[in-house]
Amino acid sequence: MPASGEALADVANDIYGTALQLDVTAADAGARIAAHVVARYGEDARLWAIVHNAGITRDKLLANVDEKQWAQVLQVNLAAPMRINETLLNADLAGGLARPGRIVGVASTSGIAGNKGQTNYAASKAGVIGLVQAMAHDLDDITVNAVAPGFIATDMTAKIPFIQREMFQRLNSLSQAGQPVDVAETICWLADPASDGIDGQVIRVCGQNVVGQ
Repeated sequence: MPASGEALADVANDIYGTALQLDVTAADAGARIAAHVVARYGEDARLWAIVHNAGITRDKLLANVDEKQWAQVLQVNLAAPMRINETLLNADLAGGLARPGRIVGVASTSGIAGNKGQTNYAASKAGVIGLVQAMAHDLDDITVNAVAPGFIATDMTAKIPFIQREMFQRLNSLSQAGQPVDVAETICWLADPASDGIDGQVIRVCGQNVVGQ
């Protein structure tokens, strides 16, 4: 994500992480991730969690959405996680997902209740929820969950007109926008052994937003 590249690099450096630039929609995305793990950490290395955080929007009223915009959102937000999961769940793949392991998807309250002008985005995030719940039934030694953020204060939402932004912020019990760290901490918990008993769940990070209640 070019817009966030510098911030992501700073985080990677802070946590002694490593970066791999790739197109998540590519057929070999999962294989490239596994190969990077092996190249960096050795043949016996495995991923202990997969977090599907890549996502895009192409917001327009349904009547104005063309097939390309529809397909782009579904490919990045839904098809890519499914394809990457299929590759990294191969138990014989060096650099794949360890057993036991964790998969965390990023859905949205738009995927629960829909949102005007976000038909393609809402459909993709509803698909993430369905994928998480179905996979949780299929996998015995891997937990599969998702977070569903509501209105979060980001560089993107800061561009929303002030009055509209204030309205969104006051649609929850906290009367304020969520922070990126709220979502990040929830994801970290779902990726941690502390969440062993949680599987097939979608956790809303929205301050009890009225949308979708």
